[in-house]
Amino acid sequence: MNRRDFLKTAGLTAAALAVPGCSDSLRTSGKASADKPNLVIVFCDDVGYADVGVFGAKGYQTPNLDRMAAEGVKFTDFYAAAPSCTPSRAALMTGCYPQRVSLPNVIGPSAKTGISSAEQTIAEVLKPLGYATACYGKWHLGHHPKFLPMRHGFDDYFGLPYSNDMWPQHPERPERYPDLPLIEGERIIEYNPDQTQLTTWYTERAVRFIERNKDQPFFLYLPHSMAHVPLFVSDKFKGKSEQGLYGDVMMEIDWSVGQILSTLKRLGIDKKTLVIFSSDNGPWLSYGDHAGSAGPLREGKGTTFDGGQRESTIMRWPGKIPAGTVCSEPASTMDVLPTIAKITGAKLPARRIDGKDIWPLMSGKPGAKSPHEAFFYYRGFALEAVRSGKWKLHLPHGYRTLAGRKGGTGGRPVKYEQGKIGLALFDLEKDIGERHDVSAGHPDVVERLLALADEMRQDLGDSAKKMTGRNRRPPGRI
Repeated sequence: MNRRDFLKTAGLTAAALAVPGCSDSLRTSGKASADKPNLVIVFCDDVGYADVGVFGAKGYQTPNLDRMAAEGVKFTDFYAAAPSCTPSRAALMTGCYPQRVSLPNVIGPSAKTGISSAEQTIAEVLKPLGYATACYGKWHLGHHPKFLPMRHGFDDYFGLPYSNDMWPQHPERPERYPDLPLIEGERIIEYNPDQTQLTTWYTERAVRFIERNKDQPFFLYLPHSMAHVPLFVSDKFKGKSEQGLYGDVMMEIDWSVGQILSTLKRLGIDKKTLVIFSSDNGPWLSYGDHAGSAGPLREGKGTTFDGGQRESTIMRWPGKIPAGTVCSEPASTMDVLPTIAKITGAKLPARRIDGKDIWPLMSGKPGAKSPHEAFFYYRGFALEAVRSGKWKLHLPHGYRTLAGRKGGTGGRPVKYEQGKIGLALFDLEKDIGERHDVSAGHPDVVERLLALADEMRQDLGDSAKKMTGRNRRPPGRI
C-alpha cells in the first residue's frame, strides 16, 4: 500500500512535512472545580514485569520510577486485560474486557474497525467535569479519523496510530505495511518519523500540556511507543546501559517519568496529581536482546501466562496514597476508569463495564481486598484461564513459546514453537512461575473456577467452545 492509497483508506489529510511542534490552538474545556485532582497515565508498550528497578531490573537504573514506588504504592499483581496491544488499550480506555467492546485482537493499517463511538473513554467520562485532556503517543484503537483520540474525548493528540513496527522496515513482513504516519490532531504531518525522537517528543508535549493547564484539572494520557520493537533511543541515553539498547530505552522512559514528576513539583501541583505507570502487556520474548524480561513469571507477550499480562505497576499521589506501600491484591487496567470516576465524582458510563473501584487498594485501606471475584484471561475470543484470589486455573489451550531457547539478536526475532497446556491449577502465592499443577489436590477449587468460567462464557463467549456470549457489543466500523 503506497501513501496515496493509505490516505484514501484512512480518510486523513497530509500536511506539509515539518518537524513536529506544539498545536497552537486546542479545544478548551469548560470551567472545572479547582478541587478536582489531576490525572496522568504513563502506559508503556511491551515492558516486562522485571523491567523496572523495584521489580528487579538488571543492567540499568530507573531512579524516577523507583522514587514513584517509594512515594506511592507498588502493585505486584496488577494485570493488563490482554496480552497484546489493541485489546489492552481498549480495556484501559473503556473499563471493559476487550471482548465486550469487540476489540480482542491487534489491528493495523488495513483495519476498518476501531473503538466505537458508543463507548465512553476515560477522557469522555471526565469532560463533563471540565477536564483538559490530551493523548501523546501510541493510540492503536483505530487509525481512521472517527477512531482517533480527538473523537473520543481528547482535546489534543500527537503520536502514532498503531505500533511502530508497522512500517516498511519491518524485519519479517515489510511488504505488508505502508509508510508509518505521525499524526497531530487528525492530520498526518510526517511519514516514517525519526523514531529516536519519539519518547522525547511525547514527553515535551506532555510537559507543555501540564504547564498550560496547571490552573485547571487535567487528564494526560502518555502511551509511549517504546519499548516495542524496533527499539530507538535518543542520543541522551544511547549507549548508557549495561544491558544494551533495551536498557537505554528503559532509561529514557524513566527520564520521561522524571520530567513529568519534576514539572508537577515545579508548578506546585504535585499533591493534586495522581500518576499511574503501567504497560500494555509483557515482553516480546522472541526478540531476545531487544525484549524485556518477565522475571519470575512464565512466558511473555501473546500468552495468557502471567508473563504475558502481569505488569509492573506503580501509583503515586502524595498525601493520598501512603508512601512505600505494596499491594498484592489482584487488580487490572479495567479498574482505572471506575476508580478515576470515584475520586473525581464523574459519572460512570451508561453502558456496562467490567472494572471496579480499587481506591481502597490504592489508598492502603486496612484489610482492603480485590473487588473482583475473578479475573478472566482471554486471547482473542478464547477464554484460556481464570484467577480467583491466589488460584489460577488454565483451561486447555495452545500457546506460543521459545521452549527454553534464547530469542533473537539485533532486532530480528526467532520463531516460536507451539506449546500445549491441559487443565492445570496453580497457587500463585507459592508458584509465581506457574510450574506446578496442583489440580489433583484441590478438586473443589477446580470445580469453583470452572463454574466461574462457564458464567463468563455465557456473558462474553468462548471461541474454543464455539460460544459467542450474550453481552458483546459491536466495535466501530468504517
